[in-house]
Amino acid sequence: MNPSSPPRRQQIPVIVLAGFLGSGKTTLLNHLLRHRAGNRIGVIVNDFGSIEIDAMTVSGQVGSTVSLGNGCLCCAVDASELDTFLETLTRPAARLDVIVIEASGLAEPQELVRMLLASDNPHIVYGGLVEVVDAAEFGATRGRHPEIDRHLGVADLVVLNKTDRIEDEEQIRIRKAVAATGSGAAVISATYGRIDPELLFDPALRPDGEERMRQLTFEDLLLEEGAQGSEAHAGHLHAAYESVSFTSDVPMNPRRLMGFLDSRPEGLYRIKGFVDFGAGDRGNTYALHAVGRFLRFGPRPWKRDEPRLTQLVLIGSGIDPDTLHKELAACRENAAPDAPDTAPHAATSPYAPQDAAHEQSMWGVLRYVRQPVDDA
Repeated sequence: MNPSSPPRRQQIPVIVLAGFLGSGKTTLLNHLLRHRAGNRIGVIVNDFGSIEIDAMTVSGQVGSTVSLGNGCLCCAVDASELDTFLETLTRPAARLDVIVIEASGLAEPQELVRMLLASDNPHIVYGGLVEVVDAAEFGATRGRHPEIDRHLGVADLVVLNKTDRIEDEEQIRIRKAVAATGSGAAVISATYGRIDPELLFDPALRPDGEERMRQLTFEDLLLEEGAQGSEAHAGHLHAAYESVSFTSDVPMNPRRLMGFLDSRPEGLYRIKGFVDFGAGDRGNTYALHAVGRFLRFGPRPWKRDEPRLTQLVLIGSGIDPDTLHKELAACRENAAPDAPDTAPHAATSPYAPQDAAHEQSMWGVLRYVRQPVDDA
């Protein structure tokens, strides 16, 4: 690696943005580019038909995008070819934080997800499948494309777009129809594709000097235009979802936490943070990344003098924050035991060796730690 290249901080989330033609995918994507929360976003565009993205050819920005004009992405690009594009966007020189694949309106989103999970690129992590639905034309779209039920069933987040054009009763009916597909996805309402970017990715923290010297971005080019139009009224985007923060200085019981994660409620879209498993693994803290039903743990060594805490943030729509907080508290080692072999929290040295029982308790967690050749 070139020693002048910036060190890679973490895996880059890859988000699949899907939906039938006219649902508002491109509008939502442009909204994200305007309100990127300081992130550098790479875009893979499936130019099937007349899909256009504002300012996509602005000087200095073309190198941040990959446009595929040879048909549906999931049909025209197999896993190895998609890896080629992802390899380009994940090179350190690109310095991207998030990658969004805007699928053709005729794409099979589950195939895109399959290709991402099968990718051997170690620099990416699945960021979720977002299905955009035209709420005003939901019935007509369902009639033309009955496969929408299958798409909704595998989505991690469903965005009901154009809800300003329907009555509340119709929105309730659509939500029931989404639930009837078996989808456990979080469902949020939107107008003009305006959703809070924090639903999809975290704000970027950069040194002030770096921001002053950065390249001109989509956000710079479009923000003024957006402020003069409907985007000026895009406040209170956070009202569409709930966020729960949980911190514990008592280690988490691996079996209990896995039980919580395996049964997490519908509408809980993202979980992020770090977990202290105490005697389960005294040498490492575990980064937790969950989106929809996808789950991944990533161990890293504790830093010297680092506080041994579990710190999690849960994001969703229609969730009960108090209940989630109580359920997480019940996952701590000093909570009432749920099984005879659950080891109580002991005030021992964090550097004490693990015994076989504690190692065995981590098996459920280790199933979700990606190995070098693991396809997730």
